[in-house]
Amino acid sequence: MHPAFSVIFLTTLIGVGQGLFLALFTVESYAAFDLLPRQSSAFYATGSVIALLFLVGGLIASFFHLGRPERAWRSATQWRTSWLSREVIVLPAFMGTVFLYGAAHWLDINPVFAQLPTGAPVNVTAVLGTIGTVLAFALFVCTGMIYACLRFLREWHTPLTVINYILLGGASGFTLAAGFAALQAPDLVRFFAGWAALITAVGLVSRGASLLRNARLKPRSTLQSAIGIKHPHIVQTTQGAMGGSFNTREFFHGGTANLLRSLKWWFLIGAFLAPMLILGLAMFEGEGDLPLLLVAFAIQYLGLLAERWYFFAQANHPQNLYYQSVA
Repeated sequence: MHPAFSVIFLTTLIGVGQGLFLALFTVESYAAFDLLPRQSSAFYATGSVIALLFLVGGLIASFFHLGRPERAWRSATQWRTSWLSREVIVLPAFMGTVFLYGAAHWLDINPVFAQLPTGAPVNVTAVLGTIGTVLAFALFVCTGMIYACLRFLREWHTPLTVINYILLGGASGFTLAAGFAALQAPDLVRFFAGWAALITAVGLVSRGASLLRNARLKPRSTLQSAIGIKHPHIVQTTQGAMGGSFNTREFFHGGTANLLRSLKWWFLIGAFLAPMLILGLAMFEGEGDLPLLLVAFAIQYLGLLAERWYFFAQANHPQNLYYQSVA
């Protein structure tokens, strides 16, 4: 398939925002049970603003993928059958919840409704954080299922697609949270960096499993079955349109096999191995090093951009059996 950079930035940016919010609410939940030191309201409010900036950036990027942006509202009308429509509904709902969560902390509007048997308070931010967590995972599922539900694209049609979206978004969000903590709450650096390294490691296993699975896929159709001719040696010389067509532009990435191979190793190193190494160094230092953690996030995000490009490019549309080249 042809990777659209608008969708690549959409999925990676909102993934960071989702992961960062989950990291913030994880700390608040741990603190409610006295497992971590309590943080100031400004910490959660500032973190929510950063998460919102990434979410808004992803939303803006999505508009560059629309032929008629003024009709974008219609994409939500098919929510009963379309995962894309569900994503369009869940994304603004999640953004609104993150905004309310940050605003409740910033304005210190956080009355306690009840207490759990353990003594943990049930307050406004706890309720909003729980709703936001559900919406964050729902958004991960909706985004992943847009591709995993396509049975004819066998590289995508696997539960690993959804799992990878969750893990990669969570890893990038927790890595950014570690850098944010180095600036705002140094005592949380080890916590965030440890979780980021763990999620990144699990993501490496999951993404590696999908790569191995896709490498072993055997086409169900052949060039012979595509055009109904049984001759063993068939070579396309032209498709009849020297300037190309919609088929050759939208269903093929246009890169070489060498590009795909090199890109695969780059994103495995950039998105997984290098960040884990840097996060390990940050954990060893204790309170962490802000520039080092920001470098870890930057490398991981660039690696995720490459991973997402590879994710789209690796999907081989069945129509490519017929529309193999321009000339």
